[in-house]
Amino acid sequence: MDAKLTLKLKDDSISRAKKYVSSIGTSLSAIVEDFFDGLTLQQQEGEFKYSPLVNELSGIIQLDENYDYKADYASYLDQKYE
Repeated sequence: MDAKLTLKLKDDSISRAKKYVSSIGTSLSAIVEDFFDGLTLQQQEGEFKYSPLVNELSGIIQLDENYDYKADYASYLDQKYE
């Protein structure tokens, strides 16, 4: 069952949102519903879900088993702030 929801937003926010949904071919209601679902359904399931893009990119980089990312990052910071 669909229900109505009234939101109070700044005019410029509404204008930007309308331009955005027009450019991607969806509705403002669908975007808001997806946002609320993303917030509440993850909490209900008790498990964080990554976005489809993150899931697609995961596993692309293969590192050696003995790769020490902390030492590598420390070395990077040393060089950066030398």
